[in-house]
Amino acid sequence: MKQKENYNNTLVACFIGYIVQAIVNNFVPLLFLTFQSELGISLEKVTLLVTFNFGIQLLVDFLSAKYVNKIGYRCSMIIAHVTVAAGLVGLTILPAIMGDAFVGLLIAVAIYAIGGGLIEVLVSPIVEACPTKRKEAAMSLLHSFYCWGHVGVVLLSTIFFMVAGIENWRILACLWAIIPLVNTFLFASVPIASLIEEGEEELSIGTLFKNKVFLLMLVLMVCAGASEQAVSQWASAFAEAGLGVSKTVGDLAGPLLFATLMGLSRLLYGKYSEHFKLERLMFFSTLLCVFGYLLTSLSSIPILGFVGCAVCGFSVGILWPGTFSLSTKAIKGGGTAMFAFLALAGDLGCGSGPTFVGMVSSTAGQNLKMGILAAVVFPILLLIGLTVHGRLLRNK
Repeated sequence: MKQKENYNNTLVACFIGYIVQAIVNNFVPLLFLTFQSELGISLEKVTLLVTFNFGIQLLVDFLSAKYVNKIGYRCSMIIAHVTVAAGLVGLTILPAIMGDAFVGLLIAVAIYAIGGGLIEVLVSPIVEACPTKRKEAAMSLLHSFYCWGHVGVVLLSTIFFMVAGIENWRILACLWAIIPLVNTFLFASVPIASLIEEGEEELSIGTLFKNKVFLLMLVLMVCAGASEQAVSQWASAFAEAGLGVSKTVGDLAGPLLFATLMGLSRLLYGKYSEHFKLERLMFFSTLLCVFGYLLTSLSSIPILGFVGCAVCGFSVGILWPGTFSLSTKAIKGGGTAMFAFLALAGDLGCGSGPTFVGMVSSTAGQNLKMGILAAVVFPILLLIGLTVHGRLLRNK
């Protein structure tokens, strides 16, 4: 019983870890206009902070495949949480003490992005290694906490700004830093099981890339990330048009509804996973995603476009954690490198999806719906990939 309770604490630490990841990715964008007015930084430079954050995380994803096993999971997670806390506090100090406020922000973002990258790579294999019976359910529940963290960061930050004033954002940054700091102590004490079972050998990076199933999983992760973010990044625009609300309200309503429905689908699968076959559920979820894309892009009624956006949010929920679960079932001994490269592929998809939508929209005369329509290629490729995956398994 004690061991079970201890590993429950490990799961709790991982769930909080994904909330920390949500803070890393979603807090600073709320301050873009404040950085512009208070620190005198152009909006073009400020928006580069998001690109820089994800660029550092991609680099960490790549390096983790080689170095995390040498450092160890526990030490890596402690480093991750300490750097996130330090980066958040750095946001309040570095712009003031550096000669250039923007350079100060970049340094702070780089520090917490290192932690964000490590957390993204490590929480999934740590949960996978825990001696739980329903691993697919645990993985889906884990990833739902990123969604709840996203919603919590935006809502609680908005409430704080309304009550205390946005000029006190530095206080809030330090308050958010408390969460990774507390979780540091949790990861210092909880048990962390080995991902590689006794008698197994961890596959080398070279062997992984010779594995057809692994290469297919990389494609699925790119498509899962792109399917998720291609619509998510434009959710505020559809909320504004569909609900007839102001841009400020749209910026909250669209992304928050998307994140809530994505988290809800992950939570529901986590609760009822024993009643469904993962591969089949992912296939039908992807079909629903295609329908959501078509409804969003082809409907001439604004509210239906917004409904389509919401459908996409619910449908993509299982795709990212589901691909992790498919990978661990199909590839024995994949280890840290497998999770690191899957995270890297997912992040590439998250970056390429919105970029693709933006490029097509621009070419079509700033027609966002045409961009969304073109991006339906990502869930369609995912459907093809899942079909190929099923055939590969049957031919084994």
